[in-house]
Amino acid sequence: MQQRLNFFAQGQAAARAVYGLGIYLSKSSLEEQLLQLIYFRVSQINGCAMCLDMHSKDLRANGETEQRLYLLDAWRDAPFYTPRERAALAWAEAVTKITGGHVPEEVYENTLKEFSEEELIDLSMAVITINSYNRLNIAFRTTPGWYQPAKQTV
Repeated sequence: MQQRLNFFAQGQAAARAVYGLGIYLSKSSLEEQLLQLIYFRVSQINGCAMCLDMHSKDLRANGETEQRLYLLDAWRDAPFYTPRERAALAWAEAVTKITGGHVPEEVYENTLKEFSEEELIDLSMAVITINSYNRLNIAFRTTPGWYQPAKQTV
């Protein structure tokens, strides 16, 4: 599959708006590893090769285990995720797969057990942000494989 255009080079003004969300989230109280896990899971749902490549590399560079990455698609059945991660993953899936026009009340209530209201807003912004990147990369067929993490942060 050939890349259609490089949105991030040719659409720099538009890309800066999306980058701004990432900058905001990097300063939020949400843990970086949790954000990366959400980015990876949403990218799995959307089938974004570029984002899966990028976030798997970032997760591994920051100490994430291969076992947790391989089983992320089946997180409900795997014992390797914390209650906070499970709540975030359920929220991310519900916000990404808006079916019936809403996020189920049970998912909302369970997420509030692990996250403050401010954190829930930030978690929602993280889901919106990665969905935006996924859609841009899928639409323009961004070629995966070139990305390398800047540095290890662990």
